[in-house]
Amino acid sequence: MLLGVRHHGPGSARAVRAALEAARPRAVLIEGPPEADPLIPLAADPDMRPPVALLAHAVDEPGRSAFWPLAGFSPEWIALRWALDHGVPARFIDLPAAHTLAWESSAEEQPREERQERRERRERRAGEERQEGDGTGGEVAVGGDGPGPGPGSGGGVAPDTPGASGAPSASDGPGASDGPDEADPGALPDVRLDPLAVLAETAGYDDPERWWEDVVEHRGAGEGDPFAPFAALEEAMGALREAYGDGGHARDLVREAYMRLQIRAAQREFGKDVAVVCGAWHVPALRRKAAVSADRALLKGLPKVKTDMTWVPWTHRRLARAGGYGAGIESPGWYAHLFTAPDRPVERWLTRVAELLRAEDRIVSSAHVIEAVRLARTLAALRGRPLAGLSETTDAVRAVMCDGSDVPLELVRDRLVVGDVLGEVPEAAPAVPLQRDLARVQRRLRLKPEAAERELELDLRKETDAERSRLLHRLRLLRVPWGEPAASRGSTGTFRETWRLRWEPELSVRVAEAGVWGTTVAAAVTARAEADAVAAQALAEVTALAEHCLLAGLPDALPTVMRVLADRAALDTDVGHLAQALPALVRSLRYGDVRGTDTEALAEVAAGLAERVFVGLPPACAALDADAAAEMRRHVDAVHTAVALLGDAPAPGHTHLRGRWYGVLRTLGGRDTVPGVIRGRSVRLLLDDGELAHEDAARLMGLALSPGTPPADAAAWIEGFVGGGSGGMLLVHDERLLALVDSWLTGVPAEAFTDVLPLLRRTFSAYEPGVRRTLGELVRRGPERRAAPATGAGLPGFAPEIDTARADAVLPVVRLLLGLDEHAAPSDGHHGHHDDHGHRNDHRHHDDHDDHEHHDDHDKDLAGVGR
Repeated sequence: MLLGVRHHGPGSARAVRAALEAARPRAVLIEGPPEADPLIPLAADPDMRPPVALLAHAVDEPGRSAFWPLAGFSPEWIALRWALDHGVPARFIDLPAAHTLAWESSAEEQPREERQERRERRERRAGEERQEGDGTGGEVAVGGDGPGPGPGSGGGVAPDTPGASGAPSASDGPGASDGPDEADPGALPDVRLDPLAVLAETAGYDDPERWWEDVVEHRGAGEGDPFAPFAALEEAMGALREAYGDGGHARDLVREAYMRLQIRAAQREFGKDVAVVCGAWHVPALRRKAAVSADRALLKGLPKVKTDMTWVPWTHRRLARAGGYGAGIESPGWYAHLFTAPDRPVERWLTRVAELLRAEDRIVSSAHVIEAVRLARTLAALRGRPLAGLSETTDAVRAVMCDGSDVPLELVRDRLVVGDVLGEVPEAAPAVPLQRDLARVQRRLRLKPEAAERELELDLRKETDAERSRLLHRLRLLRVPWGEPAASRGSTGTFRETWRLRWEPELSVRVAEAGVWGTTVAAAVTARAEADAVAAQALAEVTALAEHCLLAGLPDALPTVMRVLADRAALDTDVGHLAQALPALVRSLRYGDVRGTDTEALAEVAAGLAERVFVGLPPACAALDADAAAEMRRHVDAVHTAVALLGDAPAPGHTHLRGRWYGVLRTLGGRDTVPGVIRGRSVRLLLDDGELAHEDAARLMGLALSPGTPPADAAAWIEGFVGGGSGGMLLVHDERLLALVDSWLTGVPAEAFTDVLPLLRRTFSAYEPGVRRTLGELVRRGPERRAAPATGAGLPGFAPEIDTARADAVLPVVRLLLGLDEHAAPSDGHHGHHDDHGHRNDHRHHDDHDDHEHHDDHDKDLAGVGR
C-alpha cells in the first residue's frame, strides 16, 4: 500500500491516519534515513513535542549535517505515531544519511565532466531498469496487493527538495548541508520541476498553494473510500513522471532504487500487508516493477561517511519556505490550525486573530469577528472556493480588523500564519556531551531556549545574572549565537547587560560542531579561545578576543591570549591598528573590574599600547586623503575615550598618560599638514576637556576659516570641530564661534560652494531638530541683533550681567514647584486677632522687616534658579 503525501500537508496527515486505520498494515515504512530507526521509540515519549527534526551529522565533521523536519501535522509523524500506538513496526527506508552527507562532500570536489559522465551512467541504468522491469527473479511489483494507493487529503506532490521530510534541509549555518539535490554530483543546472505548480497551472490556478487548499485541505478526510485520494494523486504523478522523467532531480533515481530494495525486504519479512508513506512524487517509481540487479547497480560505489543521528527541536518558522527550507510551506501556523481545529476552522482562526490584535492594544470587538467571518465566506463564494482559505481570511482581517492597513496584518502573519512554536525532545535523546552540559547549565540558570525573540535584562552584581552573562558570551565565542547584545534601557552602567535571545534549530548543529573543542562549555570555549588567539591575523582581533575572554570569564585562556597580544602589539607598527586595538583593551579593564577579574597584565599591555599610539599618531596623520582622514578621526575619538577611562597611571612605569595625550592633540591641532577634519576634532576635544580656552579655540577657528584656506579644507575643519550631536549646542551657546562660521560661509566663492556643501550638510544633519531650529533663528537675526560677545569674566554667549527681569518671570512657578507659597500668604484657617485699627496680630509674631528680608533672601535664591 503506497500512500503518496505532501510533506507537511495537514490534509495528507488526516488521509494517512484514515487509511492506516482502515488497512491495519503489519508494518509501516516511512520516507526517512534508516539510521534513525533506533530513535523511533522516542517519538512516543511524553516529552517529545513536535515540531522536531532528525539531525544527522558526520562524526569527523559535525558541521556537515542535514535535517529531516516533522511537524505535528506532517503525514510522516502521524504514520510514526500510529505505528507506535498500535504496536506496529515502523522503519525509515530512504537513502541512508551516510551516503547523503558523503555524496554532498564529494560533489564539491568533482569536476563538471565527471559529474556529467556520472549522470549519463545513471540514466543508462535507469533505462535498463525500465527495460528489465518485466523480468523475474529478484523483481517484485511493489504494492501489488492491498488497498490501492491514493492521494490523501494532502499529497506531498513536490519532489523532495532540500530540507524535505525524507531529504535533508539546508541549515543557515556555515558548513551546513546544502541539501541533497543541491549537492548531487550528477545534477546539472537544469530547471527543476515543481509538480504542485504544474498541476495547479493545468487546473487553471496561478497559485499552487490555493489549488492545494481547494482540492485537498478543504475536502475533508476522504469520506467513503479512504484510499481514493491517494489513487488520484498517484495517477497525476504518474502522468508527470512520464512527461518529465526525474524532473531535474537526478538523485531521486538512486533514492527510489534504495527504497524499492527496502520495501522488498519488508515484504519478505511481513508479507504484502505493508504500508509505505512517502512523497507522492516517488509513488509511480516505487509502484513500477524493477529488477533487483538494476537497483543495486544504481547504488554501487556510493560514497559513505560515519554519521550520528538524533532528535532536535524545530520551529514553525523553520518550516516556512521563506526561511530557506526547500520543502517548506507558506503558512505552517495556518496548516497547524487546520489540522487541530475540531470544527469551524475559519471562525476559530479569526477569533485567534482578534485575540492577538487585542493583546497589541488594537480595538477589535466580537462584532469585528462576526463581520470578518461573513466577509471571508462571501469572498470564498465569489472566488468559487469550497471554503474560505488563508487568502480570504487575510483579506477579511485587513478590511475589517486592520482598517485596510498592512502593518498590523504583518503581525498576524508573523505570529499566527507562520508562528514561533518550538518543539521539545526528551532528555533520553542522543546528544553530544557538550549539548548535555549546555542543557544542564541552561536548567541551572533557568534559561529556557525559546523560538520567539525576547529581551533579557541582567544585573551583573547578582551571581545568577553574572553566570547567565558568562554563558551567553561563551556561546558567542563558540559560534553559537543564542543571544545578541543589545543596548540597555534606563542605565549606562557596566553592571547591566541586555540580550536578545532566540533559539534557532540550526544552533543544535553549531553545538555539535563545537563539541570537537571539549565536552563541557567551559572546556570547549577555553580551547576555542586559545586556538583563535593563535590563528588571529590582526592585532584588533586579539584585543577583541581578550575582551570577550574577560566577559566570558575564561581565566585559563587569558595567559595564552595575553602572550599572543603582547607579541602582536610589539611587532605591529601600524598606528591605525594600534589605535583600533586600544579601546577594546580598555573596555576589558573596565569590565574586569565589574566582574572582579585580575587584569594587571592587561593594564600593562594597554598602557604600553597607548604610549606607542602617542608617538606614532602625529606622523601617521600627515598627508591623508579624505577617506583615510575620516577613518583616522574615528581612531582619535576612540583613543581619547580610552585614555579617559585608562587614567593617568594605569600600570607601574606608565604615568601622566592624559597630559601626554593632550600634548598629542595640541600637536595635531596646530599642524598644517594634518587634514582639517583631524585638526578641528583635536581642538574640539581639548576645548571639551577644559584644556583650551574659548578665546584660543576662537583664534584657531579664525585661522582655519581665513580667506587663504581652501574652502574644502575649511569645511573639513568645521566638520571635525562641530560635527556630531553635541557640536550644535557649542554653536548655540558660543555665538562668537557661530559668527565665525557664518561669516566664512557667506564668503565662500560661488564656484567652491557646491564642493563644500556635502560636507556642511553631513555636519549639520547630525544635530537635533531643536538645535538646528535655534541655529537658524540666531543666523536669521543677524550679527547686529545677537547678544554682545562676552567680555571680562562672563561666559561665552552670555551678557556680562544677570538679566533679573527674565529670572523674576519664573519665580512664581519655581515657588509653586518648591512649595514656598506659605511664606508669602498664610492660610485662611490660621488663628489670630485684629487690633482696633484692623491690623492682624498673629499669635506667632513676626517682625515685618524681618519677614521682608526673609522673602528677599528667597527671591535671590530663586533668581539663581531662574538663571
